Amino acid sequence: MPSVRLPQAAARLAFSALALTLPAAVASSAPAADNVDIALVIVTDVSYSVDDNEAQFQRQGAVAAFRNPEVVKAIQSGPLGRIAVAYLDFASYGAGRIVANWQVVHDKASADVFADALAVSPRTNGVQTSISNGIEMAMDLLDKVPYRATKRVIDVSGDGPNNDGRRVDQVREDAVAKGITINGLPIQTEADKTDFYYIPDLDKYYRGCVIGGPTAFIQVAKGFEDLERAIRRKLILEISQAAPDGEPRLVKVAAAGGPSHEHYVFERGCDIGERMRFGLR
Repeated sequence: MPSVRLPQAAARLAFSALALTLPAAVASSAPAADNVDIALVIVTDVSYSVDDNEAQFQRQGAVAAFRNPEVVKAIQSGPLGRIAVAYLDFASYGAGRIVANWQVVHDKASADVFADALAVSPRTNGVQTSISNGIEMAMDLLDKVPYRATKRVIDVSGDGPNNDGRRVDQVREDAVAKGITINGLPIQTEADKTDFYYIPDLDKYYRGCVIGGPTAFIQVAKGFEDLERAIRRKLILEISQAAPDGEPRLVKVAAAGGPSHEHYVFERGCDIGERMRFGLR
């Protein structure tokens, strides 16, 4: 898939590069009184199972989503009409990378600035899959977010189970205890059937082991080619929480007011990735 060409990206990035690339400690000097509807961290899998073409689909799916007028409209329809968003990649434990630090998105121009930052950042290379470390990094970002958010959300996407670092369900519990919602975007593709860590019921794994919080849900992507649609749909739902009826690839796992994962158990165990890695299937 060819790279996205952005004729105006350089100009917009010149305006916003400082805000997007400053370390979180420096960015935290922004006014604490700036309120947002949601503080959202997008957490993406760049492990060995994600090849260059798939990584490009994943990144460009996020770029296209933030350029989409429906996403901007959803953001502006909130009580405050603005969200804070950051983006990071995860792979092996300790190998994650913050691709774009906190940026407030409230209109087309600010959404384009965030999309431009994602579009020009190189892919992160990784080996193992530590969803748990991605969530830990996201929690650290949320602890340092320089805005007051009505809701804090971690958005996790990937094509395989956790197999490195802490168990993902344990880290999920830590996040939920902090009042953070974790939503999931499992990527299910036939091309991954030959991968060592392939599991056919990845959607159920995400439902039982990854997501958490009273309004958590999963949005399934049927292959990396489906990511643009899935990411756009997921962002709109995260911002508005207005799920339509009859969406077959959307699973809302709990009504507001109850933990989303308590009533669903992944029968093969949330340590399935670790068992596959160390030959304990």
